Formats: sequence, C-alpha cells, structure tokens
Amino acid sequence: MDKTTDCPYPGCFFCVMKEGNPSKRRASILKFFRELPSQDDNGQVLPISGLWNTAMAHPNDPEFIELGIFECMAALIWKGLKNRRWLSHDQNIYIPYYAAHIIGSYTMNMEEFAERAVRAGVIPPLIELLRGRLTWVEQRVALRALGHLATYASTFPTVASHAEILELSIQLAMSSLEIVYSHFYQDIDRRLSYHCDLLTRGMGGVEMESRKAEEWASQLQCWALQLINCFAFKPEFLPAICKPEFLVKLPGMWGGLVNENSPAGIGLLRTICHHKIGRGAVASCPGIVEALCNIARSSDDWQYMAIDCLLWLLQDPNTSHKVVDEAVPALVDLSEITALGDHKKLGDSIVNVLEECIQSQATGPNSLNSRTKEHIEDLLSSRQRLKWEKNMPKEDLHIKQAASLVVKLEGNSLFSSGDIAGAASKYSEALQLCPMRSKRERAVLYSNRAQCYLLLQQPLAAISDATRALGLHTPLNRHAKSLWRRAQAYDMLGLAKESLLDAILFINECSQSNDPDLSLRPNKVPDYAERLVKKQMRAAWLFREAATKHGGVRGEGDSHAIYGQESDDSEWETASESDIADDGRDEMDEDDENENEWKNKDERKEKALKKGTRRWSTLNTL
Repeated sequence: MDKTTDCPYPGCFFCVMKEGNPSKRRASILKFFRELPSQDDNGQVLPISGLWNTAMAHPNDPEFIELGIFECMAALIWKGLKNRRWLSHDQNIYIPYYAAHIIGSYTMNMEEFAERAVRAGVIPPLIELLRGRLTWVEQRVALRALGHLATYASTFPTVASHAEILELSIQLAMSSLEIVYSHFYQDIDRRLSYHCDLLTRGMGGVEMESRKAEEWASQLQCWALQLINCFAFKPEFLPAICKPEFLVKLPGMWGGLVNENSPAGIGLLRTICHHKIGRGAVASCPGIVEALCNIARSSDDWQYMAIDCLLWLLQDPNTSHKVVDEAVPALVDLSEITALGDHKKLGDSIVNVLEECIQSQATGPNSLNSRTKEHIEDLLSSRQRLKWEKNMPKEDLHIKQAASLVVKLEGNSLFSSGDIAGAASKYSEALQLCPMRSKRERAVLYSNRAQCYLLLQQPLAAISDATRALGLHTPLNRHAKSLWRRAQAYDMLGLAKESLLDAILFINECSQSNDPDLSLRPNKVPDYAERLVKKQMRAAWLFREAATKHGGVRGEGDSHAIYGQESDDSEWETASESDIADDGRDEMDEDDENENEWKNKDERKEKALKKGTRRWSTLNTL
C-alpha cells in the first residue's frame, strides 16, 4: 500500500521527500517551496525544522537551493513580521528563527549559494530581524546569515549598500550581553517558552537554559563582531567603526569560556590595525594598548593577533611614538619566542622592529624615554651575546652554565632561608652567566625570579619574568609553575580574565604532568588552583557587567556567585597566603638535566609534540 495515502496533509513535505521518482520529487519540492508561505495550515513548523536539520547536515547540497528555498525562507520571515496573528498561531513563532538559520547554513561555505540568496531577496527581511522586530534570538541568526553573506567578494557590496547593517551590528556588539541578560537570563518567570525550547531542544531545565543563554549571548556578540570585521577590511568604513566608545570595549569582548574559539574583539582590532586610519584611532584611544599588551603576553590562541597589532603600531611613524613606552616592555618579554602560529621567526621580527624604533626615535620631540631605551638596548645586547656564544668553544659554555647553576643554588638557599630579595638578586646574576642557548635553564631562572617578585609584591615584574619563562619553554606557554605564578600576579592586579586563562592552563598541565611536585596530589589538580579558577570565573563572568547594572538578580540553579553583593573571599585569601609558600618557598625549580640542552633538536621536537595540549581540555571537569 502507498504510505503517502495515510498522511492527513496533502503535499506533505516528508511525503514529498519519500518520492522515488527524481523528476516528480523535484517538481513536488519546487511546488512545496512556492506554496508554503501562503498556507495557514497547522504543523508548518515540522517541515521547517526538517529543513533546518538538512541545512545543518548538508550545507553544500545544491538541490534545495535550485528549487527555491531562499525565496521560501525570505517570504516566511516577511510573513512572521507582517502577520502577528499567524505568528502567534500553533508553533509558527519558531518559523522566522528556523528560516534565518537555514539561510545562514546554506550560505556559510558556498559563494554561489550566497549569490542565489542575495538574488532571492533575503537581505531586507534579515535586516528587519536585525533591527529587533522580533527578539534577540532572531537577531542572533540574522547576524549569522548576514555575516556569511558579507564574507564573499561578490555579495559584500549588496550587504554594504544597506548602511544600517554596520550601525546595528556595532550597537549589538556593545549591548548584546545586556540584552540577553535583561530579556532572558535575569528573570526565569519571564522567559519565553519557545526561547527555552530553542536553547535546550527540550533536553534541559532552568540551569541548562541559563548556561545555553550565556553561550548564545556570546555568539550574538561574536557574530556581530565577525560582521563588523567584514566591513573593517574596507578603509571607507573605518571612520564609522573606529569610534572611541566602541574601540575601548573591544579588548573585553573575548567570547568567554563558552565561545573560546572566536577571535572576537582582538580579531577585529587586528583588522583595524592593518589600516593606517585604524592604527591612528587605536593609538589615540586610552587603555587599548595596555589591553593589547596583556593579550600579547597571554597563552591564548589569539596571542599572535595582539602581537601583530603592537608591531604594526610601532612600525607606523604616525603611531609609534604614542604606543612605544607601553608596547616595548611586553614585546621584549616575548622576544625569545621562536615561532607562534604562522610566525616562524617571531622573536627576530620583534627585535627588528624594536631596533628600528631606537634608530628612528633616537632624537627629536618623540625620542624614547630612558626606561624604554634601556629595555631595547638590553634586548639588543642579549642578541649580540647570543652571536658571540655561537663562536665560543663548548667547554667554555659548559663552564658558564656550571657557574650559573652554582649561583642559582645559592639563590635557592637564600629563598629557603627567607631572603627573597637576595634570592632574586642571585637569579639575576645566574641569568647573566647562563648561556643564551640554554633555554630550559633560563626558563627556570626567570620562573624562580618571578616567584620572588610575587612575594616582594611586585606583580608587574613577576608577569614579565613568567612570560619570558613561558616563551623559552618547550612546548611554548606550557611551563606549569610559570603559568601559576603569572595567574597569581594577574590576580594581584585585579585582571580576572588573564588570571583565569593562566590558571586553567596550569590545571591542564597538572592533569598531564609527570612532575612529582604536581602528580603526588590525588587528582593532580591543586586545591588552591581550583579556588582561584572559581574566584576568577565569578569575576570574569560574561554577564557580570549587565548583572551589576540590573541589580545582580540571580536565576535559580545558576552556578555563579550572587551578583550585587561581594562574596566572601576570606577563604581564598588565607589559602592564597599559605599556597604561595607551598608553590615555591621549598620547591624552587631545579633542573638537574641541564645537559639535555645540548641534545639533538629532533628529539626535543618529538618530546614537545607528545607534551603539547589543547587549551580548555579540562574545563568541563571544574
């Protein structure tokens, strides 16, 4: 018996899809797409959700594109915007969301599909969703679809011809977190049921809704930034983008832990800094260069983007003198990194740029201050020292390394006896003796001195030394004790996000470490590190600013601290004081395998590959 006769809906999409005859099937699908927007039958959301699943699973399949799916989806969005009675009937409230999502899925990979979508007229209804004619949920998918359309050379001009798209995207990038917090997260009783269903697919309760809302809020912001980024490649749009009130917020738009793969604000800043107009605006905006320095020192996947920004700002004669004093210390700390991402000789690039700075700004009204000049000269001296050491006999280098080890042990002894300043001085002396190519030993010395600076209440110096140690270490940015020391230093400065990222990476390293200082603990994750992560997750919470503004109302089941009142951190403060000693006072880094520095490079690379880890791998266990 023909199964289609059992279906109560004539022309049912699912029955159409079962048609065995290809030509009949195509004709039926074409008819379905043409007639669907004019129908008012119940159950329309079912085929739309089926199309949504198909678009997600097979975004490069041209069949539905050729048969008019874009025209159908655009018409359905318009219908939802113009006919509120239809929108509120049955489950039609879901349809504009699914329609915009389908457009975004089919345009994310294929330029020819994007061209078909533009010709089908999808941009005007997507703009209406972007304006907020429905809710933030539809704004999110409209941004996604418009962002895909804007990435292609052939369709960008059509997107850009609608000037309000850029303006609306900038507004959403700045306000999206507050919108989601105030319209959904804050008040459980006011949550729209279809929002909850879309967020959790009916699989979770209040806590799951809250967690997914945080993820979607981050995506809303990051997709707005991605769309703005498409405009930022064109210099004519930079004046509209480079407004101080927007630029100053970009370093803080980081995607959060729920959306860590997005380059977010730093990605947009990198695009902006690629242009002369953008560099001028960034250099003149207070606080941005300092934030770029913090990101450049981080062990984040997007570290190289901040480094690019700083280097371009220094290479531009119109901006160099404005940023040099802030940028130089950070870049000097990073100058011993050999490779990072596509930068195969990053350290050399940094040295070359800084050498140009000292030559171009030696005299005149924009001459370098003495401290900045000293930083660069010390760096150039160390590079000259490396060249000299290449011509030294190995026996002489071994003697220098042995002398360095003796002085380091003296520093360890002073540290154990409580003479922290004396220990720091000894580590400095050991660094002067230690051969430049002995990277492992130099990393240990910098890390030990960073611990001294922590105890001497000098967090900036501790961050500098810990960063140098991480740059020297193999694999890059994975020296556990340096990560922990820098996390503590950032905490002392109130830099919650930076402290959080380092603390998470420290826990990652502990979970995989063979270091007896770390692996003796039952779960390999020190309690004091978990406490710091929890503290910084509260402080760096994506909705923190919005929650503070709106009274700190907390949803039931929310795992975050209650905002609007200070949580009691006395337990952390007490633990922190004792754990500093636990982390360092009797456990200063020793390196009894210094001769490994002279082993075959291929062997070291193999070890580095085995030890390499992906960030956030242990996040879900916290």
